[in-house]
Amino acid sequence: MSERGGFHHHTLSRDTGPATHPAVFAEAFNSGDPAAVERCHESGAFLMPRPGVPVTGRDRSAANETLLALGLPIKVRPRHVYTADDIALLIVDWTIEGTGPDGEPVHIERTATDVARTEPGAT
Repeated sequence: MSERGGFHHHTLSRDTGPATHPAVFAEAFNSGDPAAVERCHESGAFLMPRPGVPVTGRDRSAANETLLALGLPIKVRPRHVYTADDIALLIVDWTIEGTGPDGEPVHIERTATDVARTEPGAT
């Protein structure tokens, strides 16, 4: 299965910076911990699991949990990082590939548009 599209929003501390967002997200995802993935999103952030279908809150969590349930790692490849002050726009290609829990091959390939910013009040 091959799909394209996606968006997630993340707040980072000043010492990590917005350019590290893809690696931070991948580490959280690859931990298999849904709570770690959720910490990569602000409360009002949205994800688009399908083009034109933004989801927030519990629906966003459920979309991430569906991908986590595959039990496969995510690989991220930042393509572009644009920064201005404490906000950044990141274009990130990502892939989840391997054998799923049902024994079937999985290939999900997308390009995400991420907006990351430094945490308010971070030093």
